[in-house]
Amino acid sequence: MPTITTLYHSGFGHTKVVAEHVNKGVASVDGANAILLSVDDLDTSNAKNTTGGAWDKLHDADCIIFGAPTYMGAVSAPFKAFMDVTSKIWMDQRWRDKVAAGFTNSGNPSGDKVNTLSGIAIFAAQHSMIWVSQGLFPDGKGLNRLGGWLGMMAQSDNAPPDQTPPPEDRLTAERFGARVAEATARWVRGKA
Repeated sequence: MPTITTLYHSGFGHTKVVAEHVNKGVASVDGANAILLSVDDLDTSNAKNTTGGAWDKLHDADCIIFGAPTYMGAVSAPFKAFMDVTSKIWMDQRWRDKVAAGFTNSGNPSGDKVNTLSGIAIFAAQHSMIWVSQGLFPDGKGLNRLGGWLGMMAQSDNAPPDQTPPPEDRLTAERFGARVAEATARWVRGKA
């Protein structure tokens, strides 16, 4: 069965909440092995240090779901440091044909989140990964309330992470995680 690692950075805890719900959605799919990992668990100081430890959870995964807050219209600096340090992995095309997806969270309904998701999707494309989109039509009751299609979008008010993002975004994150896990399972079966 597929192993899906959700890798995220969270500056204030809100994106971590989204990541936990994405991971919960992954775990809801029968047979999926859901792993939650923070970029803070990785040594991002040197491109030569991208093996062993937490890095192996990425290398061994069938899918990596990338998540970062949107700061000033792009991924956070710690997440960008992670992206930049993967140059050796890119050169070896070690993540080629892994499934990938992405999510983001910001304090505003737009906040230029699509730029963050575009950056994550381009990063995945550079690694020759297979991208899975949001795939959840807004239902008028809060699911995919921000209308994201490239990836999952959440919005958090200026309040503690136990209060925000709202339940609708948390449920959207779970549905997104399940969709990515199901797509990964199909991809893995097809490769066998």
